[in-house]
Amino acid sequence: MLQCTVRNCRAPLVRDGCRIACAHGHSFDVAKSGYVNVLQPQDKRSKNPGDTAQAVAARRRTHERGVTGPLLDGIAAMLRAHADDVVLDAGCGDGFYLGSLAARTGLDPHGIDISIPAVDAAARKYQGYEWVVANADRVVPYADGAFTAALSITGRMNAPEFHRVLRAGGRLLVALAAPEDLIELRGAGRDRVDRTVATFAEGFELDEQQRVTTTAELDEAALDDVLHAIYRPLHAEPLRAMRVSFSLDLLLFRKKAL
Repeated sequence: MLQCTVRNCRAPLVRDGCRIACAHGHSFDVAKSGYVNVLQPQDKRSKNPGDTAQAVAARRRTHERGVTGPLLDGIAAMLRAHADDVVLDAGCGDGFYLGSLAARTGLDPHGIDISIPAVDAAARKYQGYEWVVANADRVVPYADGAFTAALSITGRMNAPEFHRVLRAGGRLLVALAAPEDLIELRGAGRDRVDRTVATFAEGFELDEQQRVTTTAELDEAALDDVLHAIYRPLHAEPLRAMRVSFSLDLLLFRKKAL
């Protein structure tokens, strides 16, 4: 299903030992950790785009503390995935949500992110799944109708590309940071639901909507990780343990025929 990203090619890519290649002779190496980088120079705005290794590691430690477990449970309950699903996660980060869902349900997972450190971390933690470095804001490098479901968890929202790669009636789950997400650290945020529904209105219909919220008591080290994960400057004064809110607005869309 993966397609060549060399300009105007888009031929299918096939695994050949330690590389993947298309019929036109374009090839990409498979990293030791198992991911493949198909990102083209024209599809990135900086030398090292996306999340830094420091932010990825901080986010991973936050997941491993169990802080985001209730958010994962809410996503799983809404998506209702099963073993026959082929699922894309656009902006997969370190793979926590997609990898965890795959382990629970047996779904066929495909994660893409523009950050090499993030995709490398996903490939090392969740082995045997497909992890790809690509820019989903430009093009999702997969064939038309490749997926039964797609995820965009506080990440990419390329509505035309999501519509193209989803099968008829395919589901799209979008997770947005709710206004009270991390409110203790950065103040109240904006409500993004209406704007997001409008973004997907042409190709999708909204099936379900809910907000999932949890709180966690975080010590100084955990707070430091959260701040690094969201690229917030560290406080001048030493951090003190506090209870912090984590909240997502979940929107489940269904692909419409155009």
